[in-house]
Amino acid sequence: MTDKAPEIITLKALCAELKIDPKEARERLRDAVRDPKKYPELAKSHKPRSPWQWVKESSGEKEAKLVLKTTEVSDRNLKS
Repeated sequence: MTDKAPEIITLKALCAELKIDPKEARERLRDAVRDPKKYPELAKSHKPRSPWQWVKESSGEKEAKLVLKTTEVSDRNLKS
């Protein structure tokens, strides 16, 4: 049997990939988790007082990327 542990992606790695400040990313994710109707997988995947991390290619990771990318675009529009 070859039971491989799932590959985990951390917030630090996600921020490096998207070139976002981790502190700002945590704020955005906390706001998104408070809206479980809009981001159900993100709300399910994160527990309070636990690190922000996801199984690679999971629906929770995809929602986290969506949150960080969409708010990044809206922030740019506000600064313009």
